[in-house]
Amino acid sequence: MPVLLSLPLLVFLPLPVLAQDIQYTLQHNVTTIYGTWSSGSQNVVTGAGFAQPANMSFIYPKTTGMSYSFTSDGYYEIARYRMNGNGTSPNCITGVMNWCHGTYELVSNGSITMTPFGDGYQQIQDPCAAISNFMETYNDTELYVQWSIYQDPTLGYMLQLYQFDGSPLPPMAQLSTSPNMLPTQALRNVSAASTATKKRSLEQGEILVERSNSGEPRRLGGGGSGVWLSGLVVFVWSIGLGSAFM
Repeated sequence: MPVLLSLPLLVFLPLPVLAQDIQYTLQHNVTTIYGTWSSGSQNVVTGAGFAQPANMSFIYPKTTGMSYSFTSDGYYEIARYRMNGNGTSPNCITGVMNWCHGTYELVSNGSITMTPFGDGYQQIQDPCAAISNFMETYNDTELYVQWSIYQDPTLGYMLQLYQFDGSPLPPMAQLSTSPNMLPTQALRNVSAASTATKKRSLEQGEILVERSNSGEPRRLGGGGSGVWLSGLVVFVWSIGLGSAFM
């Protein structure tokens, strides 16, 4: 009589699916990311026509929008002009002008990380806030979890970026293959302390503020409520609620 050997019961479990690095092919990106890109009416463009870091000021575009520029050796620049609506208070629309630049990395998993030089800044205007118009430093490291480039039959090459939470930004058309950018280095003197907290006063009643530990702005100097960003009143009357970033 044959002897039956007792063997342990083998349970075959499905192996976890490992994330695969995205392969950048013509199907995924029909051209390189290098150059300058702009959304909507393309009035917002990176470079000297938008930001003047030496005196921490802006040249206001005709319309809202965003622009990104990338060099082939790892530098980027961002120009953003947006207005954010307030559903509960329709008259309390916030205008934001934002500029930053630094170095970027195209990560093999399909994401992009952008690390600023430390001299970025933004202007925030809110008619309903205690401090209605102020400048502050902006030096956030930004993550875009996915990006792609496709070809539109009318507009040409289009860049689509997806933010850290997966939400898409407005698509941007390629304005040029040569990036329109300010010099790829820190363009104003900032110390570690001032980069974190100090906000610079400009002309026309704008206010110098400092962020407290809780993140609330504290007024340090200046006067008046400031001058609203160009086009804000037109925006309020034309579309009322909602956010514009086109």
